[in-house]
Amino acid sequence: MKTLKELQEIRDREKGGLDERCEGATVTEGAPRAHVLVCGGTGCTSGNSKIIYDNFKTLLAEKNVTDINVIMTGCFGLCSKGPIVVVYPDGSFYTHVKPEDVAEIVDAHLIGGAPVERLLHAEKDADGQMKSINDTDFYKSQRRVVLRNCGVIDPENIDEYLARDGYKAYEKAVSTMTQQQVIDEIKKSGLRGRGGAGFPTGMKWQFTHDAPGTDKYVACNADEGDPGAFMDRSLLEGDPHAVIEAMMIAGYAVGAERGVIYVRAEYPIAVHRLEVAIKQAHEYGILGDNALGLGHKFELELRLGAGAFVCGEETALLNSSEGKRGEPRQRPPFPAVKGLFGKPTLINNVETYGNITQIILNGADWFASVGTEKSKGTKVFALGGKLENVGLVEIPMGTTLRTIVEDIGGGCPHGKKFKAAQTGGPSGGCIPASLIDTPIDYDSLMAIGSMMGSGGLIVMDEDNCMVDIAKFFLEFTVDESCGKCTPCRIGNKRLLEMLDKVTKGEATLEDLDKMEELCYYIKENSLCGLGQTAPNPVLSTLRYFRDEYEAHCNGKCPAGVCKALVSYKVDPEKCIGCTICARNCPVGAISGSVKQTHSIDPKKCIKCGVCASKCPKGAISK
Repeated sequence: MKTLKELQEIRDREKGGLDERCEGATVTEGAPRAHVLVCGGTGCTSGNSKIIYDNFKTLLAEKNVTDINVIMTGCFGLCSKGPIVVVYPDGSFYTHVKPEDVAEIVDAHLIGGAPVERLLHAEKDADGQMKSINDTDFYKSQRRVVLRNCGVIDPENIDEYLARDGYKAYEKAVSTMTQQQVIDEIKKSGLRGRGGAGFPTGMKWQFTHDAPGTDKYVACNADEGDPGAFMDRSLLEGDPHAVIEAMMIAGYAVGAERGVIYVRAEYPIAVHRLEVAIKQAHEYGILGDNALGLGHKFELELRLGAGAFVCGEETALLNSSEGKRGEPRQRPPFPAVKGLFGKPTLINNVETYGNITQIILNGADWFASVGTEKSKGTKVFALGGKLENVGLVEIPMGTTLRTIVEDIGGGCPHGKKFKAAQTGGPSGGCIPASLIDTPIDYDSLMAIGSMMGSGGLIVMDEDNCMVDIAKFFLEFTVDESCGKCTPCRIGNKRLLEMLDKVTKGEATLEDLDKMEELCYYIKENSLCGLGQTAPNPVLSTLRYFRDEYEAHCNGKCPAGVCKALVSYKVDPEKCIGCTICARNCPVGAISGSVKQTHSIDPKKCIKCGVCASKCPKGAISK
């Protein structure tokens, strides 16, 4: 067990090394002359970043280079450029690194002093100089509060977390603040839940604190199930101690001595790093009967979920955590009154907890100075879809969608036009290009028929069919419905069948009105948030892209996506009879002799598009 004095000594000792992990830092005597940071997030790990890390360690040892530190960190954010390696203090930002590139980086850069230009992130300023990381378009509009340690520290080294003021917020809260003062600070900050609904966090803490009884729980919802969302996973992978410390602060504030983190088993890296962090916190005496010797007891354990989307709903999460079927409970009573094992339980999601330590350390006014009047602080988004820069971003609330899409995201590739953005995943709505200047905050999104959600943001271009997009999300929610209530179980299934008719060109304009009516019925009568929000993608696309629905009713998909409404034809003026299309057609639907115009049999054609993609003259179109 470490004393408070020993923890401060660790902070002081490690702080210098971490300070040198920034561009232009001065290397102090006896410290490593360079720090090589390798992204250890799931995306880069799938690109062999663990092998890249091992190769750096092995080659530097073989060459007897002992003054360079190699660290596996959390996600840097720019996932579309991974695997990523950053070298400090010169700030060289390497992208698309392969294991075989390591030898060149070691010899040319780490030993020879000349960065490998072919691997550098090629973004230059007006003078033709390579931009530093923080000045690149992707990073300069961001403000990293929740992600402050991701890509900076080794998430499996508690000493590095301590050097970034780790567990100081907990020490401050327990030593200098009453339970009510902690809650009041969270209230004053204006922090709203980042899990989707945006409920005021301080109010939820107050309800749990005021609930009768002394046996209470603190729970963390890490069941991130939205398609394309990876915000919570990345924070757990890159900074697990931040969530642990925040839960300890919450436990002190509401009077709980036990905490549970409900995390998907399909997040193996996050689970592993949480296990390591919990073990380290116990070894240091941070978790346990007398946390940090300050008189507060707090224990923490993991519950692994099997990947059911409905378990992201807090009462379904509680059922699953208890070993029961993951389906929602009737509310009231709310979890703050009757939660895990029938005890008062505080539930927040990962990102919400990610803000807590900074609010306690820097004050509510500091946090409230960022964002808008009713949406304070920053928001982390998983930026995906048709963009040049895909990845993890953290922006101040109130930042416009245009800034995210055009500046941070780099716009749609190949000169395509931005068409829409989907926020909130299956529970959210589609924002059309005409509303690209909408500020991203809770109230603005709700006003235009979308929602913040947990933070997935998927961008679509002119090649996307909005009816097909609505169908994709509805298929997901139909598949993930627990089936407990009829409006969700049956209503969404009927809605999907009606949407399928539209994509096949079999629906009428009257069917669109019936669809809209059914959407509102499902929203008003479903038991939990899954069913209540499932029709949102349909409603928002009906609202902003009704012309596409009407075109489908007239037998045409404007984007050429819905197969039932697509046909391929050969332009006789362009066809040279090379037979490439016929040889590549998987079903033999194309006929024609060499040097003769070919034709496509529509009855055989499965509309896979292979012929069009293979034609060297662009003679086949849909």
